Amino acid sequence: MDLKGNQLTWLGHATFRIHSKDGAVVYVDPWLSNPLCPDSEKDVKKCDALICTHGHFDHIGDAVKIAQQHNPVVVGIFELCAWMERKGAQQIAPMNKGGTQTVAGIKITMVNAVHSCGIQDDDGSIVYGGEACGYVLELPGGVKLYHAGDTMLFADMQLIRELWAPEIALLPIGDHFTMDPRQAAYACKLLQPQTVIPMHFGTFPQLTGRPADLQKLLGAGGPQVLEMRPGQTV
Repeated sequence: MDLKGNQLTWLGHATFRIHSKDGAVVYVDPWLSNPLCPDSEKDVKKCDALICTHGHFDHIGDAVKIAQQHNPVVVGIFELCAWMERKGAQQIAPMNKGGTQTVAGIKITMVNAVHSCGIQDDDGSIVYGGEACGYVLELPGGVKLYHAGDTMLFADMQLIRELWAPEIALLPIGDHFTMDPRQAAYACKLLQPQTVIPMHFGTFPQLTGRPADLQKLLGAGGPQVLEMRPGQTV
């Protein structure tokens, strides 16, 4: 896997940090208080952009804190960005599915996901957060990765391949709330990435899917399955 001078760090669950070759630091689905994230990674030192797939706590659990501390550009679907602005985010870059914008030197395209998106507010009530989404991210140097967010398998993943052809796919495999390894293996047939990085597994007891299950289903002819450790950088 060649990231063209960029770096990708998995921080547990669906949380990733991107260090671009140009020096930008970007967090995707910032939930650093998740039980798999190493203690050394829980305090954010720099953040130029936050990219959020949807408003569930296990994807934006630390988004407000990071926005208030580091003033990043917050990228998300319109309703989620509006909620973040009400919580103190000073810079928002709302978008919707099918749209593309460049933030922190990364070309960001919002694509579909099949999932829900209620945001649990401070009083415990659930507020409308728009729809869940995924992203195709084109990093400096031209490498493209697909962060699926939370989703089940859907046939239009084939369109993501045909239109954007991401080389790297970050796919949920845990089951219960997202795809299981069987669905993720079929997603790989539709997406045809060179590398798949499993995510959203092992955090809760219900998330039973494992990278080894995905590897077994893909077999020798499938894409490389890169099982990252929490805190590992590639």
